[in-house]
Amino acid sequence: MASTAITHPHTTSAAARDGREIRRHELAGFLRSRRERITPEQVGLPRGTRRRTPGLRREEVAQLSSVGVTWYTWLEQARDIHVSVQVLDALARTLMLDAGERAHLFQLAGATDPTPAARCPSVTPALEEMLRRLEPLPACIQNSRYDILAYNRVYGRLLGDLDAVPPEDRNCMLLVHTDPQWRASIVHLEEAERVMAAKLRASMAGHLGEPAWKMLVARLEERSPSFRENWRRYEVYASPTRIKLFRNPWVGLLTLHHTDLWLTPEFGARMVTYAPADDDSRQRLDRLHALVTRDERQERPEAAA
Repeated sequence: MASTAITHPHTTSAAARDGREIRRHELAGFLRSRRERITPEQVGLPRGTRRRTPGLRREEVAQLSSVGVTWYTWLEQARDIHVSVQVLDALARTLMLDAGERAHLFQLAGATDPTPAARCPSVTPALEEMLRRLEPLPACIQNSRYDILAYNRVYGRLLGDLDAVPPEDRNCMLLVHTDPQWRASIVHLEEAERVMAAKLRASMAGHLGEPAWKMLVARLEERSPSFRENWRRYEVYASPTRIKLFRNPWVGLLTLHHTDLWLTPEFGARMVTYAPADDDSRQRLDRLHALVTRDERQERPEAAA
């Protein structure tokens, strides 16, 4: 007769408590180590003459992350407190965590990172090949929150250098409202800001309780006065603008037809493409494609072989 292992509830709960305590201590040590490696100059703070702490002080991290000093101190003391994804996101930015460190932070805190990763499982190799084949047309894949999940080389240079933007910040709403290169590239910026805010409100209707959406709106309200003003209008936007005008920093004015190719309408995933609306724009897209191809060959000599 096969024996049956018996697990006592109090044993299981004790093991779970031990696991949480270990994670809290790991989280505390990780935060402390990341805090100590960042110099005040890196975050725009004066060093002063009496600084003994390596890196940043706890109160400086708390201030930069908009959290209470006592609360952050408890985190580094491994106290049993709840950490929201909004706070984890703020700490990750303040401590300048890379993608691996950010993932580690959320894992230690037992939370799910709501921002898009550098790669998305829904972006299949077939879709990536389609993006490449569409060149010289700019094209990308976005979700309903306007996160840019994948893009081809020409789209990466359409409004600046998208490769230089951290993956977690590759969001059209953020870029239109906060990124200097994107803002300088949009011909009718004020109109675009108002339309984008209205589009976000329309898209958000089915995601009102989701942390990632609330975090995005909070960041936009904090960093963009124009977004705050437009968001309070409570406008929603349904019919898309088909013609877009961009001042590309490398090839000049582009007049483009904007098209959404829906991949999964229920989730808002779509391929966004831009086709030239006139001969000048077609020639300029060809020049932009030649430019990014040349740059890639210079960076990867084996690609030219």
